[in-house]
Amino acid sequence: MRKPALLAVLGGLAAAASVQPVGLWPLGLVGAGLLTLAWGQATSRPARALAGGLWALSMLLCTTFWVTDFQAVGYVVLALLGASFFTAAGALVPTGRAWVGVGAAGAITVAESLRARVPFQGFPMGGLPQGQADGPLAATARLGGTTLLTLATALVGAALAEAVRRHPLRAAALLLVPVVAGGLGALAPPGEQVGSLRVAAVQGGGPRGTRAVETAARDVLDRHLAASRTIAPGTVDVVLWPENSVSLDGPTAGAPEREELAAEARRLGAVLLVGVVEDLPGQRFYNAQVAFGPDGQLIGRYDKVHRVPFGEYAPLRNLVAKVADLSLLPRDAIAGKGPGILPGPGGERLGVVISYEVFFGDRSRSAVRNGAQVVLVPTNASSYGTSQVPDQEVAAARLRAWETGRDLVQSAPTGFSAFVAPDGEVSQRTDLGDQAVITAEVPLRRGSTPYVRTGDQPWLVLAGACFALPALSGLGAKRSRRHLDQPTGP
Repeated sequence: MRKPALLAVLGGLAAAASVQPVGLWPLGLVGAGLLTLAWGQATSRPARALAGGLWALSMLLCTTFWVTDFQAVGYVVLALLGASFFTAAGALVPTGRAWVGVGAAGAITVAESLRARVPFQGFPMGGLPQGQADGPLAATARLGGTTLLTLATALVGAALAEAVRRHPLRAAALLLVPVVAGGLGALAPPGEQVGSLRVAAVQGGGPRGTRAVETAARDVLDRHLAASRTIAPGTVDVVLWPENSVSLDGPTAGAPEREELAAEARRLGAVLLVGVVEDLPGQRFYNAQVAFGPDGQLIGRYDKVHRVPFGEYAPLRNLVAKVADLSLLPRDAIAGKGPGILPGPGGERLGVVISYEVFFGDRSRSAVRNGAQVVLVPTNASSYGTSQVPDQEVAAARLRAWETGRDLVQSAPTGFSAFVAPDGEVSQRTDLGDQAVITAEVPLRRGSTPYVRTGDQPWLVLAGACFALPALSGLGAKRSRRHLDQPTGP
């Protein structure tokens, strides 16, 4: 293997080790730096394209291995699709100029941003920004979400590459944006506190590494009822059950389980938020979070918008079925619409992002822009035998807290359930597989962070400008040389 390709593979593996459950965030910076070095040493456009593709493939094959629990072909397809963006970035990234580090950082950010958006509404799991959830650069997310976080990470990596090349002034210049953005993000306040709610996150517990088709739905419901009934009446305001904690043959309103859930809400004297799966004809289903008021009435509902490709639905099902076994994915979820907002006991606005949606900054941002005072994350990672997905979900929740300036409460059937503060700190976290209930007084906030106000667009433009800067500076230099070479007189 040639040296640029070897550097790229090593860089991809380093970046993978920054992502949870390994979570060694400095290796993400090293990984970005090794890719920058690989691009700089590659002598041709195809070689740079190969380096970009190998880097991303090495990272994604490690960080998304959980997909094999559902579909091995889907695992390979998603990894190759993600790598294709970095292959294209490598083919286009300019090298050999003073601004090469800026261009490489822009290329990495543009490729990562595209991977998080297309195809299939994007697949942002297991990428470079997630590995920084525990590092000091996470604060940049309050200014510019994961787009700015990725750019900051890549710029630090480029600075490391310039230091290896013995260009200390360039390295120092590349650190300017990450240092300033990190400092401003850390200083930017979360929303103004306007009250609080006593919230309980319920974790029913049970075996892990099991699939829905292998698990009795009644057992899951009974575990969560048993855990919920350990909460004394009147001691909490909101009780959050996980995603998929109740499976129904049809709509919630007409299901026999409705009265059990209504009775539990009345016993608690609280708003009970329950994750339900509603089967529909034609091998389809809804994945929703429904709200029961303290009087037992249904008072709200949110249907999951971002579905997991090859997890909750099979993209291009008819085509994929010809080459892969889809028996473990026999039906497709119907996508919901709109922001996730459910009512609290006193009219509070509770933001909801369901499971996979926690990896998308636009979902929690949409909730906060529509008045969410806290963000709730009902999720379900019980299908996975390892901690890879549960760990990555907590990391994503920490980034969403930075972005929105809101407290987050996560509830999962078999873990991790957790409370996350607006600065990304995890105050409580359950163990995997346990039956548990965790409670806390959760602040309610109003107001917007810079990221909630601006979204990703300005930072995507900045990343694109960084990507183009070396080429533009090169064109300017050529024009200057041509001008100087022209005769000035007889």
